[in-house]
Amino acid sequence: METTHTTGSIVLLTRLARLVYRRSTEELLGIRLKELAALAYLRDHEAATQQALMQAFCLDANSCVLLLNELEAAGYAERRRDATDRRRHLLAITPLGRQALERAEHAQESIEDDVLAALGADERRALRDLLRRALEGPSADDEHVAVRVGDDAERSRAQ
Repeated sequence: METTHTTGSIVLLTRLARLVYRRSTEELLGIRLKELAALAYLRDHEAATQQALMQAFCLDANSCVLLLNELEAAGYAERRRDATDRRRHLLAITPLGRQALERAEHAQESIEDDVLAALGADERRALRDLLRRALEGPSADDEHVAVRVGDDAERSRAQ
């Protein structure tokens, strides 16, 4: 009896992510992919904490600080002390950060159109909804995950 093997969802997602990473160059986007991801998060989560950003992208504290340093140096984001808890930083996207994000997202639409060309508009919407649900699921807060935003992209470009 012959066993049929199918490629699992995680492998397919990884392959798709690598395609996106390879095409999402700083030259095309105007910013690095990890900056785009962080700015989109800050836009969508007003007054997010540094801890929330770390958890959302499975970043260690040092990597998060380095990313925020880059965003602040470019004028794209600000860190402010939380008035109710001086130990916490609240993060905000700046108007310049919003402009950079809008340009990058516009450029990324061409990448999405290319990578997802085989899918219709309804299928793309369904895919986005399913991915969002998966990211919001119980394993989304798994602190044992050691992946950092942009690491796979940088490794892929180096190969």
